[in-house]
Amino acid sequence: MGNHDVMEKYKNFVSDYNEGMDKTSLCEKYKLSQEDFEPFLNFLKRKGFLLSKPQFKEFMQAHDIDFEIFGDDMQFVEIELDPRETVIAEAGAMMYMSEWIEMETIFGDGSEQSQGIMGKIFGAGKRILTGESLFMTAFTNSGHGKQRVSFSAPYPGKIIPLNLLESGGEIICQKGGFLCAAKGVSVSIAFQKKIGAGFFGGEGFILQRLQGDGYAFVHAGGAVVERELSHSESLRIDTGCLVAFQGSISYDIKFVGGIKTALFGGEGLFFATVRGPGRVWLQSLPFSRLADTIIAAAPRAGGQRKGEGSILGSIGDMIDGS
Repeated sequence: MGNHDVMEKYKNFVSDYNEGMDKTSLCEKYKLSQEDFEPFLNFLKRKGFLLSKPQFKEFMQAHDIDFEIFGDDMQFVEIELDPRETVIAEAGAMMYMSEWIEMETIFGDGSEQSQGIMGKIFGAGKRILTGESLFMTAFTNSGHGKQRVSFSAPYPGKIIPLNLLESGGEIICQKGGFLCAAKGVSVSIAFQKKIGAGFFGGEGFILQRLQGDGYAFVHAGGAVVERELSHSESLRIDTGCLVAFQGSISYDIKFVGGIKTALFGGEGLFFATVRGPGRVWLQSLPFSRLADTIIAAAPRAGGQRKGEGSILGSIGDMIDGS
């Protein structure tokens, strides 16, 4: 194949990608393996081709919502909706809402433009695999002026606003990290193609995939760090500290290495490896680590009170039998 034919193939690939052809179809048409897909995209970018994210034609255009995040360590997000605008959220996340906000329980996320009842049930049912509810709640402004609805974080940490349009149209996040999003954003599952990431990734074989062109909100524990990785730059991360990453990021699980380090290092047997290009969001306090600390310190679970040097602390120990 001559240079002209090769360049023509590259141009056709870029055109199909920008038109919205999915990854599987592109790999079949251009004889690419799934593993070579992302490296090939990066190769085309280095060659100067402009790769714009597909417009997700199977999903509706996301509603254009306004928002403000309040609080420091126990945050909530207040979303302002124009008439007929809608935001979707996990069941139980709502904190308060204006009088003219209507709630409706829906299958899945409601992002599909046209789908039969069986398709909707199938799409919603996939959410069970991530440990989430079969249903989501849609909050719609049914009034004439602007109305507000807010959603609170489930435990101490930060709420991360993600503009999917500016993030390449796709974000992968930890299971249970999704809080709410503009209607039109697709919330689905992301199977990890590498078996190591599946069995040892901390979050299991399945992560959540957020797709679309609107805002989505993800919750993280403790402090949040955002890192921009250049091409081939990598980070090794505690599996529980990885919150979210762009679709262009390569993700895998690696063995810590060394029997003594693995058994006695206190950092677990595996860590996550992420490789650029793209953005990665990290959390300093995974919920599992917070829960382990609380359980270990609970007297009924075998823990002991610490730092209670007053006489009241001693009296309390005698009363509860400690």
